[in-house]
Amino acid sequence: MRPILLGVLAAFFFAFTFLFNRMMDLEGGSWIWSASLRYFFMVPPMMVIVAFRKGLKTLWQEMKNQPYEWLLWSTVGFGLFYAPLCFAAAYGPGWLIAATWQITIISGSLLAPFFYETVQTARGPLKLRGHIPTRGLAMSSFILLGVAFIQFEHAARISAADAVLCIFPVMLASFAYPLGNRKMMAAVSHRLDAYQRVLGMTIASLPFWIVLSLYGAAVIGPPSLGQIIQTGWVAIFSGVIATVMFFAATDMVKGNMQKLCAVEATQSSEVLFAIIGEMIVLSAPLPSPLSWLGISFVVIGMLLHSFLSRPKKEQNNETIHV
Repeated sequence: MRPILLGVLAAFFFAFTFLFNRMMDLEGGSWIWSASLRYFFMVPPMMVIVAFRKGLKTLWQEMKNQPYEWLLWSTVGFGLFYAPLCFAAAYGPGWLIAATWQITIISGSLLAPFFYETVQTARGPLKLRGHIPTRGLAMSSFILLGVAFIQFEHAARISAADAVLCIFPVMLASFAYPLGNRKMMAAVSHRLDAYQRVLGMTIASLPFWIVLSLYGAAVIGPPSLGQIIQTGWVAIFSGVIATVMFFAATDMVKGNMQKLCAVEATQSSEVLFAIIGEMIVLSAPLPSPLSWLGISFVVIGMLLHSFLSRPKKEQNNETIHV
């Protein structure tokens, strides 16, 4: 249950992303600065944390050993994840983006065949190609049905063009985030902890953010002081706290695709936190009865995911012979 609880806590802090990004867009800030500044601001606090834990030397060595893997999968996992999310904020409210983001629950499950699972056999550990977890996918679909209920009436209030420009970038991000995260987990194995991996991926993604920020400076000019401050809060809440929590949770279940999908499914609670945040900060209306029905589906689906991710008692003593 600990990885599940960490996942839910991460979702709470991740929800600040959707709230602040929407606030910055409503105040005239550009999505380019909302995206790039977050990762620039993440470097100093993560450097301090990793240095305090005496992990910088090991991290630098890992990055030197696999520079191309770090550059590629960090750009995918952070760059192609967060830039599209910020772009989408210009075309839809935070609740819609948070709801659409839950497609990552399905995306993560569909990526399973591209990775390997570690199975204990009579001859020792054996790596087998992952398979799409049918039961977990069913629970993910249950969660998404709840999300659909939550957003049904709201989605009708925006234009079709805005819906497309909001939904498709988020769908891209939903595949990029788990893909980059899992690829880096596989690349570093157990040699790095969550703090080191977050810092390493942040640094390795900086070329992407530098190019994007140079484009932003040339096209729209520098960011406002208000956007700089708000992006700083996003960097702390979502970039540092939430990302470290989520990476720590996924590290705990690394090698078990069903449990990994269950941890990723906890991010569905971002919808609930985003709704509450917009109600408090942006004076959004209370959810309708249909939305509350959807919320119940999300909560029940998360609980079922957690239950199904626990190994059966008889499986604990089972050895696979090959």
